[in-house]
Amino acid sequence: QVQLVESGGGSVQSGGSLRLSCVASGYTYCMGWFRQAPGKQREGVATIEINGRTTYADSVKGRFTISQDNAKNTLYLQMNSLKPEDTAMYYCAADRSYCGFLLNPWDYWGQGTQVTVSS
Repeated sequence: QVQLVESGGGSVQSGGSLRLSCVASGYTYCMGWFRQAPGKQREGVATIEINGRTTYADSVKGRFTISQDNAKNTLYLQMNSLKPEDTAMYYCAADRSYCGFLLNPWDYWGQGTQVTVSS
């Protein structure tokens, strides 16, 4: 069992930045960030494999950066040039074999951290 604890959410104005963190209690092959806005389905934002390979949703490419510190078992999401449409609950996820944007295969999920971007 892997426990995930997110932090770093908050409220910022459009164009601002935030960095999310997610501490994992164990080793996993892949970690990712997902988000869910009110009334919408949860969607993939970015994933990173243990070897450092990253994948981003088109909507965040060039603005968000996913990274990990393996020594600290910590996942990060640096979010720059934030837009009101980035407002959502952001979830950290981890899996031992899957690294895509489908939701069902991911075994472990955090509780989420809220990001609110005002115009």
